[in-house]
Amino acid sequence: MGSIRVRESTQKLFFDFHYLGKRCREQTALENTASNRKKLESILKRIEAEITLGTFEYHHYFPNSPRAKEFTRQAEVQRAREAHDTPLFEAFSKDWLDEMKIQWRQSHISTVEGTLKNYLNPYFGEKEVGRITKKDILDFRASLAKVTTRSEKHLSASRINRIMTPLRMILSEAANRFEFSSPYHGIKSLKVPRTDVEPFSIDEVKQIIDTVRPDFRNYYIVRFFTGMRTGEIDGLQWDHVDFKRRQILVRQALVQGRLEYTKNDGSFRTIEMSQLVVDALNDQKKATGKMNFVFCTRTGSPLNHNNITKRVWYPLLRHLGLRKRRPYQTRHTAATLWLAAGENPEWIARQMGHTTTEMLFRVYSRYVPNLTRRDGSAFERLLLTEFDSSTHASAEEVFNEK
Repeated sequence: MGSIRVRESTQKLFFDFHYLGKRCREQTALENTASNRKKLESILKRIEAEITLGTFEYHHYFPNSPRAKEFTRQAEVQRAREAHDTPLFEAFSKDWLDEMKIQWRQSHISTVEGTLKNYLNPYFGEKEVGRITKKDILDFRASLAKVTTRSEKHLSASRINRIMTPLRMILSEAANRFEFSSPYHGIKSLKVPRTDVEPFSIDEVKQIIDTVRPDFRNYYIVRFFTGMRTGEIDGLQWDHVDFKRRQILVRQALVQGRLEYTKNDGSFRTIEMSQLVVDALNDQKKATGKMNFVFCTRTGSPLNHNNITKRVWYPLLRHLGLRKRRPYQTRHTAATLWLAAGENPEWIARQMGHTTTEMLFRVYSRYVPNLTRRDGSAFERLLLTEFDSSTHASAEEVFNEK
Protein backbone atom coordinates (compact mmCIF):
# COMPACT_ATOMS: atom_id res chain seq x y z
CA MET A 1 0.00 0.00 0.00
CA GLY A 2 1.18 3.49 -0.78
CA SER A 3 0.87 6.53 1.42
CA ILE A 4 0.95 10.32 1.42
CA ARG A 5 3.83 11.61 3.47
CA VAL A 6 5.33 14.97 4.37
CA ARG A 7 8.93 16.03 3.79
CA GLU A 8 10.17 17.54 7.04
CA SER A 9 12.58 19.99 5.42
CA THR A 10 9.88 21.66 3.29
CA GLN A 11 6.61 20.55 4.92
CA LYS A 12 5.41 19.61 1.41
CA LEU A 13 3.43 16.45 0.73
CA PHE A 14 4.73 13.64 -1.51
CA PHE A 15 3.53 10.31 -2.90
CA ASP A 16 5.22 7.14 -1.62
CA PHE A 17 4.27 3.93 -3.49
CA HIS A 18 5.71 0.93 -5.34
CA TYR A 19 5.56 0.35 -9.07
CA LEU A 20 7.21 -2.41 -11.13
CA GLY A 21 9.13 -3.55 -8.05
CA LYS A 22 10.57 -0.11 -7.28
CA ARG A 23 9.79 2.38 -4.55
CA CYS A 24 8.59 5.67 -6.02
CA ARG A 25 8.56 8.95 -4.15
CA GLU A 26 7.15 11.90 -6.08
CA GLN A 27 7.20 15.37 -4.58
CA THR A 28 4.24 17.79 -4.81
CA ALA A 29 3.97 21.52 -4.21
CA LEU A 30 1.07 21.12 -1.77
CA GLU A 31 1.28 22.15 1.89
CA ASN A 32 0.63 19.61 4.65
CA THR A 33 -3.06 20.30 5.24
CA ALA A 34 -6.00 17.96 5.78
CA SER A 35 -7.69 18.96 2.51
CA ASN A 36 -4.49 18.50 0.51
CA ARG A 37 -3.90 15.10 2.08
CA LYS A 38 -7.45 14.03 1.20
CA LYS A 39 -6.95 15.20 -2.41
CA LEU A 40 -3.66 13.30 -2.83
CA GLU A 41 -4.99 10.16 -1.16
CA SER A 42 -7.80 10.10 -3.73
CA ILE A 43 -5.24 10.35 -6.54
CA LEU A 44 -3.13 7.63 -4.92
CA LYS A 45 -6.13 5.28 -4.85
CA ARG A 46 -6.60 5.77 -8.59
CA ILE A 47 -2.89 5.14 -9.19
CA GLU A 48 -2.96 1.89 -7.22
CA ALA A 49 -6.14 0.75 -8.97
CA GLU A 50 -4.57 1.38 -12.38
CA ILE A 51 -1.38 -0.44 -11.33
CA THR A 52 -3.53 -3.43 -10.37
CA LEU A 53 -5.38 -3.33 -13.71
CA GLY A 54 -2.16 -2.85 -15.67
CA THR A 55 -3.31 0.44 -17.18
CA PHE A 56 -1.13 2.82 -15.15
CA GLU A 57 0.81 5.37 -17.22
CA TYR A 58 3.49 6.91 -15.03
CA HIS A 59 4.04 9.96 -17.22
CA HIS A 60 0.33 10.89 -17.11
CA TYR A 61 0.59 11.56 -13.37
CA PHE A 62 4.23 12.64 -13.11
CA PRO A 63 5.25 14.01 -16.54
CA ASN A 64 8.31 15.85 -15.19
CA SER A 65 9.65 12.95 -13.18
CA PRO A 66 13.08 11.58 -14.23
CA ARG A 67 11.53 8.11 -13.89
CA ALA A 68 8.63 8.76 -16.27
CA LYS A 69 10.52 7.85 -19.46
CA GLU A 70 12.10 4.77 -17.87
CA PHE A 71 8.80 3.41 -16.56
CA THR A 72 6.96 4.17 -19.81
CA ARG A 73 9.49 2.09 -21.74
CA GLN A 74 9.31 -0.75 -19.20
CA ALA A 75 5.52 -0.74 -19.41
CA GLU A 76 5.66 -0.99 -23.22
CA VAL A 77 8.06 -3.90 -23.00
CA GLN A 78 5.90 -5.62 -20.40
CA ARG A 79 2.74 -5.20 -22.45
CA ALA A 80 4.50 -6.51 -25.54
CA ARG A 81 5.68 -9.55 -23.61
CA GLU A 82 2.26 -10.26 -22.16
CA ALA A 83 0.58 -9.91 -25.52
CA HIS A 84 3.45 -11.66 -27.33
CA ASP A 85 3.26 -8.68 -29.64
CA THR A 86 5.67 -6.17 -31.22
CA PRO A 87 4.99 -3.47 -33.85
CA LEU A 88 4.82 -4.30 -37.52
CA PHE A 89 8.09 -3.66 -39.34
CA GLU A 90 6.66 -0.90 -41.56
CA ALA A 91 5.25 1.07 -38.60
CA PHE A 92 8.38 0.65 -36.49
CA SER A 93 10.73 1.53 -39.36
CA LYS A 94 8.79 4.76 -39.95
CA ASP A 95 9.23 5.78 -36.30
CA TRP A 96 12.90 4.78 -36.46
CA LEU A 97 13.50 6.88 -39.58
CA ASP A 98 11.80 9.92 -38.05
CA GLU A 99 14.12 9.63 -35.05
CA MET A 100 17.25 9.23 -37.19
CA LYS A 101 16.61 12.06 -39.68
CA ILE A 102 18.12 14.71 -37.43
CA GLN A 103 21.52 12.98 -37.73
CA TRP A 104 21.66 12.59 -41.51
CA ARG A 105 22.10 14.63 -44.66
CA GLN A 106 19.02 14.94 -46.87
CA SER A 107 20.64 12.82 -49.59
CA HIS A 108 21.16 9.96 -47.12
CA ILE A 109 17.59 10.30 -45.85
CA SER A 110 16.34 9.97 -49.44
CA THR A 111 18.49 6.89 -49.96
CA VAL A 112 17.16 5.17 -46.82
CA GLU A 113 13.57 6.13 -47.73
CA GLY A 114 14.08 4.56 -51.15
CA THR A 115 15.54 1.40 -49.60
CA LEU A 116 12.54 1.06 -47.27
CA LYS A 117 10.02 1.71 -50.04
CA ASN A 118 11.57 -0.49 -52.73
CA TYR A 119 13.06 -3.37 -50.77
CA LEU A 120 12.50 -3.64 -47.01
CA ASN A 121 8.81 -2.77 -46.58
CA PRO A 122 7.57 -4.95 -49.46
CA TYR A 123 9.32 -7.93 -47.87
CA PHE A 124 9.11 -7.29 -44.11
CA GLY A 125 6.39 -4.62 -43.82
CA GLU A 126 3.62 -6.86 -42.49
CA LYS A 127 5.87 -8.87 -40.17
CA GLU A 128 6.23 -8.04 -36.48
CA VAL A 129 9.78 -6.86 -35.78
CA GLY A 130 10.00 -9.30 -32.88
CA ARG A 131 9.09 -12.27 -35.06
CA ILE A 132 11.59 -11.71 -37.88
CA THR A 133 14.06 -14.59 -37.86
CA LYS A 134 17.61 -15.04 -39.05
CA LYS A 135 16.30 -17.24 -41.85
CA ASP A 136 13.96 -14.43 -42.96
CA ILE A 137 16.95 -12.12 -43.24
CA LEU A 138 19.11 -14.59 -45.14
CA ASP A 139 16.22 -15.44 -47.49
CA PHE A 140 15.70 -11.75 -48.17
CA ARG A 141 19.39 -11.23 -48.93
CA ALA A 142 19.35 -14.23 -51.26
CA SER A 143 16.37 -12.71 -53.09
CA LEU A 144 18.32 -9.49 -53.65
CA ALA A 145 20.98 -11.44 -55.51
CA LYS A 146 18.31 -12.30 -58.12
CA VAL A 147 17.20 -8.69 -58.66
CA THR A 148 18.27 -7.13 -61.97
CA THR A 149 18.72 -3.44 -62.70
CA ARG A 150 17.47 -1.52 -65.73
CA SER A 151 20.71 -2.40 -67.51
CA GLU A 152 19.95 -6.10 -66.93
CA LYS A 153 22.74 -6.47 -64.36
CA HIS A 154 22.43 -8.12 -60.96
CA LEU A 155 22.82 -6.03 -57.82
CA SER A 156 26.44 -5.85 -56.73
CA ALA A 157 27.61 -7.10 -53.33
CA SER A 158 28.23 -3.50 -52.33
CA ARG A 159 24.67 -2.49 -53.27
CA ILE A 160 23.19 -5.44 -51.38
CA ASN A 161 25.21 -4.51 -48.29
CA ARG A 162 23.87 -0.94 -48.47
CA ILE A 163 20.29 -2.28 -48.61
CA MET A 164 20.94 -4.55 -45.65
CA THR A 165 22.43 -1.83 -43.43
CA PRO A 166 19.10 -0.08 -42.56
CA LEU A 167 17.56 -3.51 -41.87
CA ARG A 168 20.34 -4.29 -39.39
CA MET A 169 19.94 -0.91 -37.69
CA ILE A 170 16.13 -1.21 -37.45
CA LEU A 171 16.22 -4.71 -35.97
CA SER A 172 18.98 -3.74 -33.55
CA GLU A 173 16.94 -0.78 -32.28
CA ALA A 174 13.78 -2.90 -32.01
CA ALA A 175 15.70 -5.56 -30.08
CA ASN A 176 16.97 -2.96 -27.61
CA ARG A 177 13.58 -1.33 -27.25
CA PHE A 178 11.52 -4.50 -26.80
CA GLU A 179 14.24 -6.60 -25.19
CA PHE A 180 14.68 -9.51 -27.57
CA SER A 181 17.78 -10.84 -29.27
CA SER A 182 18.37 -9.32 -32.67
CA PRO A 183 18.08 -11.98 -35.39
CA TYR A 184 20.77 -10.10 -37.34
CA HIS A 185 23.44 -11.15 -34.85
CA GLY A 186 26.20 -13.14 -36.56
CA ILE A 187 25.27 -12.15 -40.13
CA LYS A 188 28.30 -10.65 -41.86
CA SER A 189 28.32 -8.32 -44.84
CA LEU A 190 29.00 -9.78 -48.26
CA LYS A 191 32.61 -9.57 -49.34
CA VAL A 192 33.05 -6.72 -51.79
CA PRO A 193 35.75 -7.05 -54.47
CA ARG A 194 38.28 -4.26 -54.23
CA THR A 195 37.62 -1.59 -56.84
CA ASP A 196 40.68 -0.96 -58.96
CA VAL A 197 41.47 2.64 -59.82
CA GLU A 198 42.18 3.52 -63.46
CA PRO A 199 43.93 6.89 -63.54
CA PHE A 200 44.83 8.59 -66.80
CA SER A 201 48.45 9.08 -67.81
CA ILE A 202 49.78 12.63 -68.19
CA ASP A 203 49.73 12.19 -71.98
CA GLU A 204 46.08 11.12 -71.89
CA VAL A 205 45.23 14.10 -69.68
CA LYS A 206 46.89 16.43 -72.18
CA GLN A 207 44.90 14.84 -75.02
CA ILE A 208 41.64 15.36 -73.15
CA ILE A 209 42.39 18.98 -72.19
CA ASP A 210 43.50 19.86 -75.72
CA THR A 211 40.46 18.23 -77.38
CA VAL A 212 37.51 18.85 -75.06
CA ARG A 213 34.89 21.45 -75.96
CA PRO A 214 36.21 24.93 -75.10
CA ASP A 215 33.36 25.61 -72.68
CA PHE A 216 34.40 22.55 -70.62
CA ARG A 217 38.19 22.93 -70.86
CA ASN A 218 38.47 24.84 -67.56
CA TYR A 219 36.11 22.39 -65.86
CA TYR A 220 38.29 19.40 -66.66
CA ILE A 221 41.54 21.21 -65.86
CA VAL A 222 40.20 21.84 -62.36
CA ARG A 223 38.99 18.25 -62.05
CA PHE A 224 42.28 16.72 -63.17
CA PHE A 225 44.58 18.95 -61.12
CA THR A 226 42.71 19.41 -57.82
CA GLY A 227 41.35 15.93 -57.12
CA MET A 228 37.92 17.33 -56.31
CA ARG A 229 34.98 14.93 -56.20
CA THR A 230 32.16 15.36 -58.72
CA GLY A 231 29.73 16.83 -56.17
CA GLU A 232 32.43 19.16 -54.83
CA ILE A 233 33.35 20.73 -58.16
CA ASP A 234 29.72 20.93 -59.32
CA GLY A 235 28.83 22.64 -56.02
CA LEU A 236 31.83 25.01 -56.07
CA GLN A 237 30.86 28.67 -55.77
CA TRP A 238 32.98 31.75 -56.36
CA ASP A 239 32.78 32.65 -52.65
CA HIS A 240 34.95 29.62 -51.99
CA VAL A 241 37.71 30.47 -54.48
CA ASP A 242 40.48 32.55 -52.90
CA PHE A 243 42.69 33.88 -55.70
CA LYS A 244 44.84 35.89 -53.30
CA ARG A 245 45.91 32.82 -51.33
CA ARG A 246 45.58 30.53 -54.38
CA GLN A 247 43.18 28.24 -52.54
CA ILE A 248 39.88 26.45 -53.13
CA LEU A 249 37.80 26.06 -49.98
CA VAL A 250 35.83 22.81 -50.11
CA ARG A 251 32.85 23.37 -47.84
CA GLN A 252 29.90 21.86 -49.67
CA ALA A 253 28.88 19.46 -52.40
CA LEU A 254 26.02 19.24 -54.86
CA VAL A 255 24.11 16.03 -54.05
CA GLN A 256 20.98 15.12 -56.02
CA GLY A 257 20.58 18.75 -57.07
CA ARG A 258 20.92 20.12 -53.51
CA LEU A 259 23.87 21.82 -51.84
CA GLU A 260 24.89 19.93 -48.71
CA TYR A 261 27.79 20.14 -46.30
CA THR A 262 30.75 17.89 -47.07
CA LYS A 263 30.29 14.22 -46.21
CA ASN A 264 32.85 14.13 -43.36
CA ASP A 265 35.39 16.26 -41.50
CA GLY A 266 38.24 15.24 -43.81
CA SER A 267 36.31 16.42 -46.87
CA PHE A 268 36.01 19.90 -45.30
CA ARG A 269 39.39 21.11 -46.55
CA THR A 270 41.51 23.67 -48.39
CA ILE A 271 43.05 22.81 -51.78
CA GLU A 272 46.19 24.59 -52.91
CA MET A 273 45.88 25.69 -56.55
CA SER A 274 48.63 25.16 -59.11
CA GLN A 275 49.24 27.91 -61.66
CA LEU A 276 47.38 25.90 -64.29
CA VAL A 277 44.29 25.80 -62.06
CA VAL A 278 44.61 29.50 -61.19
CA ASP A 279 44.75 30.38 -64.89
CA ALA A 280 41.77 28.14 -65.68
CA LEU A 281 39.63 29.72 -62.95
CA ASN A 282 40.63 33.24 -63.97
CA ASP A 283 39.54 32.38 -67.49
CA GLN A 284 36.32 30.78 -66.21
CA LYS A 285 35.51 33.93 -64.28
CA LYS A 286 35.09 35.78 -67.55
CA ALA A 287 32.20 33.45 -68.42
CA THR A 288 30.50 32.79 -65.06
CA GLY A 289 32.01 35.36 -62.69
CA LYS A 290 28.61 37.03 -62.20
CA MET A 291 26.96 33.75 -61.27
CA ASN A 292 27.07 31.97 -57.90
CA PHE A 293 28.44 28.68 -59.23
CA VAL A 294 31.86 28.50 -60.86
CA PHE A 295 30.70 25.91 -63.40
CA CYS A 296 27.06 26.29 -64.37
CA THR A 297 24.53 26.58 -67.16
CA ARG A 298 23.83 29.83 -69.02
CA THR A 299 21.06 30.58 -66.54
CA GLY A 300 23.37 30.09 -63.55
CA SER A 301 21.96 26.78 -62.34
CA PRO A 302 24.46 24.06 -61.34
CA LEU A 303 25.54 21.41 -63.81
CA ASN A 304 23.79 18.05 -64.04
CA HIS A 305 26.72 15.63 -63.80
CA ASN A 306 24.82 12.75 -65.44
CA ASN A 307 24.02 14.93 -68.42
CA ILE A 308 27.63 16.16 -68.73
CA THR A 309 28.98 12.62 -68.47
CA LYS A 310 26.73 11.34 -71.26
CA ARG A 311 26.97 14.37 -73.58
CA VAL A 312 30.57 15.47 -73.10
CA TRP A 313 32.77 13.00 -71.20
CA TYR A 314 32.03 9.61 -72.79
CA PRO A 315 31.81 10.95 -76.38
CA LEU A 316 35.19 12.63 -75.84
CA LEU A 317 36.83 9.38 -74.67
CA ARG A 318 35.37 7.52 -77.67
CA HIS A 319 36.64 10.22 -80.02
CA LEU A 320 40.17 9.94 -78.59
CA GLY A 321 40.12 6.15 -78.57
CA LEU A 322 40.60 6.04 -74.81
CA ARG A 323 39.21 3.31 -72.59
CA LYS A 324 35.82 4.20 -71.08
CA ARG A 325 36.27 5.36 -67.50
CA ARG A 326 34.04 7.18 -65.03
CA PRO A 327 34.70 10.93 -64.55
CA TYR A 328 35.66 10.11 -60.93
CA GLN A 329 38.95 8.77 -62.32
CA THR A 330 40.04 12.40 -62.69
CA ARG A 331 40.37 12.41 -58.88
CA HIS A 332 42.51 9.27 -58.94
CA THR A 333 44.58 10.83 -61.70
CA ALA A 334 45.37 13.88 -59.56
CA ALA A 335 46.61 11.63 -56.75
CA THR A 336 48.90 9.57 -58.98
CA LEU A 337 50.31 12.65 -60.73
CA TRP A 338 51.12 14.32 -57.39
CA LEU A 339 52.78 11.14 -56.14
CA ALA A 340 54.77 10.70 -59.36
CA ALA A 341 55.96 14.30 -59.05
CA GLY A 342 57.33 13.54 -55.59
CA GLU A 343 54.95 15.69 -53.56
CA ASN A 344 54.77 15.08 -49.80
CA PRO A 345 52.21 12.28 -49.18
CA GLU A 346 50.77 14.13 -46.16
CA TRP A 347 50.18 17.22 -48.33
CA ILE A 348 48.51 15.03 -50.98
CA ALA A 349 46.27 13.41 -48.36
CA ARG A 350 45.11 16.87 -47.21
CA GLN A 351 44.44 17.90 -50.80
CA MET A 352 42.35 14.76 -51.34
CA GLY A 353 40.46 15.04 -48.06
CA HIS A 354 41.98 11.88 -46.54
CA THR A 355 42.69 11.89 -42.81
CA THR A 356 45.81 9.70 -43.21
CA THR A 357 48.28 8.70 -45.95
CA GLU A 358 47.37 5.02 -45.64
CA MET A 359 44.97 5.08 -48.61
CA LEU A 360 47.55 6.75 -50.84
CA PHE A 361 50.05 3.95 -50.41
CA ARG A 362 47.43 1.19 -50.46
CA VAL A 363 45.52 2.39 -53.53
CA TYR A 364 47.92 4.39 -55.67
CA SER A 365 51.49 3.22 -55.04
CA ARG A 366 51.50 0.64 -57.86
CA TYR A 367 51.06 3.46 -60.39
CA VAL A 368 54.25 5.20 -59.21
CA PRO A 369 57.19 2.77 -59.49
CA ASN A 370 59.66 4.72 -57.34
CA LEU A 371 57.23 6.02 -54.75
CA THR A 372 58.32 3.66 -51.97
CA ARG A 373 61.61 2.49 -53.51
CA ARG A 374 60.19 -1.03 -53.28
CA ASP A 375 60.20 -1.73 -56.98
CA GLY A 376 63.44 -3.71 -57.11
CA SER A 377 65.45 -0.85 -58.63
CA ALA A 378 67.73 -0.46 -55.62
CA PHE A 379 68.65 -4.17 -55.73
CA GLU A 380 69.09 -3.94 -59.49
CA ARG A 381 71.61 -1.10 -59.06
CA LEU A 382 73.48 -3.08 -56.39
CA LEU A 383 73.87 -6.07 -58.69
CA LEU A 384 74.96 -3.92 -61.61
CA THR A 385 77.56 -2.21 -59.45
CA GLU A 386 78.93 -5.51 -58.16
CA PHE A 387 79.06 -7.15 -61.57
CA ASP A 388 80.65 -4.09 -63.19
CA SER A 389 83.39 -4.05 -60.56
CA SER A 390 84.04 -7.78 -61.04
CA THR A 391 85.23 -7.30 -64.63
CA HIS A 392 83.37 -10.06 -66.37
CA ALA A 393 83.28 -12.34 -63.32
CA SER A 394 80.35 -14.74 -63.18
CA ALA A 395 77.56 -14.31 -60.70
CA GLU A 396 78.68 -17.48 -58.89
CA GLU A 397 82.23 -16.13 -58.47
CA VAL A 398 81.01 -12.81 -57.13
CA PHE A 399 78.80 -14.40 -54.48
CA ASN A 400 81.48 -16.96 -53.54
CA GLU A 401 83.87 -14.10 -52.80
CA LYS A 402 81.27 -12.64 -50.47
